[in-house]
Amino acid sequence: MDTAHFHWDEVAPYGDAKADRRLIPGMAGDLKRVLVKAGMVAARHAHAFEQFFMVAEGTEVLICPTGEIALRPGVVVHFAPDTWHEARFDTDAVIYEVNFQEK
Repeated sequence: MDTAHFHWDEVAPYGDAKADRRLIPGMAGDLKRVLVKAGMVAARHAHAFEQFFMVAEGTEVLICPTGEIALRPGVVVHFAPDTWHEARFDTDAVIYEVNFQEK
């Protein structure tokens, strides 16, 4: 298929009570929308793949090798593969991620 279109409300959710994750797969990576509840903590972790994420709504604090970063709508973060990070969500938040396939 050369072209596909989606609406987030029609993409099946997965996750737990603290976050609603919806994934649209692609050939070289995927696009994910994550709705996160206030108070959630994403424990320190890393991914074997490259990742970009953008905050669309909410405020969070990201902790990573460069220190603490205050996140708010419009902030975009890039992680090289295997870069550790953790986050604390002060408010309900909406985040969009682009996750590239592992090399």
